[in-house]
Amino acid sequence: MILHDFSKRLLRFSLLLWIGLGTASAGCTKNEVAAPVEAAKAETHLVSATLIGEYSPATLAGRVSGLPMAAQLVRYPVRAYKLTYTTLNTDGRKITASGALLLPVTTQSLPLLSYQHGTIQPADEPRAPSYYTTGGEVWSAVSVLASTGYVVSAPDYIGYGASKDHPHPYEHAPSLASASLDMLRAAREFCEKEKVTLNQKNFLLGYSEGGFATMALHKLIEEKHAAEFTVTASAPGAGAYHKTAFARYILDSDQSLDFLTSYVWVLDTYNRVYAINRPLPFYFNQPYANQLQANPLAAVSRQPKELFTAGFRQGVLNGTDQAMLAAFRDNDIHDWQPKAPLALFHGTADDYVPYFNSENAYRAMRARGATQVELHPIQGGNHFTSITNYTLQSLLFISQY
Repeated sequence: MILHDFSKRLLRFSLLLWIGLGTASAGCTKNEVAAPVEAAKAETHLVSATLIGEYSPATLAGRVSGLPMAAQLVRYPVRAYKLTYTTLNTDGRKITASGALLLPVTTQSLPLLSYQHGTIQPADEPRAPSYYTTGGEVWSAVSVLASTGYVVSAPDYIGYGASKDHPHPYEHAPSLASASLDMLRAAREFCEKEKVTLNQKNFLLGYSEGGFATMALHKLIEEKHAAEFTVTASAPGAGAYHKTAFARYILDSDQSLDFLTSYVWVLDTYNRVYAINRPLPFYFNQPYANQLQANPLAAVSRQPKELFTAGFRQGVLNGTDQAMLAAFRDNDIHDWQPKAPLALFHGTADDYVPYFNSENAYRAMRARGATQVELHPIQGGNHFTSITNYTLQSLLFISQY
């Protein structure tokens, strides 16, 4: 295949996005689901738009000055805005959320790209997109992506930015999807008000928790909002799409697992969102239960059988813990039939979010008759070393459409 000019630029762009993404805590393990998180279009609207600044191609290139190809990548100046908008929290109540909108300064008709960021610890609040600060994913590489000709919608998610007083529903498919969709609605409304012409192409990208959010958003749009948005193509990376299988993998493991602090966050989310409301000692052995009571993100044992109680482990493994198993199933987003082109990218040696999540999704989707689903194994890549390849391959993938 002969690459057009934009695709050639994307080849050089991959290392840039690595700079932005590589600083992210690519955590991503579980998610929560609550039935009333989907907002109707009539209930979602742009609240405010604040110009953060306009940045010249030279300024954008300077943010990636360590890479000599940067000047060849940027094309248009970019205006960055903080948008606030209404969405529904996991309890069904309307709240104000926020995100960043990156707008290329050009009169050309442009595609809209929803960018879902990776895991942000609460202490790293300023890395959320709407702050648009150094170290955040959207400040450098994603801004360069915007300058190539994409209007980028980057939701903060519930729990960050304007909604930081609410707990982040970590890895909760419905609220990640609905908050991202409502940000897209606000972005489109803003473009209409500012007479920015969109060309009706809609792309979805994200890695780790962002990959999970991207998959959830694609599913939500096609299954419930196809009359409002059409997904042109999506490329989720390294998401924990098969929650039930992931839970069994963890709770039956004799290995040391580095991501258990993140998994504790997932269980805490599900326990709260699904109103299971069990005390921490039900899930965790001491002294970890007490430590987590004081600090939900405290360091914990890397040994699953040392961290989790035998009763909790067996309830999941033998199928008797119906409440938590139902929460896992609600967040299983691997088994559905996407219509738009979808490319799954995942490192085969990923020890944070195992590769089987993408492999299971690919097999399930193909079995349902999805004909435009692709699986792109990143051979030997782990959760962090795969980011560069994901960036390159995912952008080349969407550039075909």
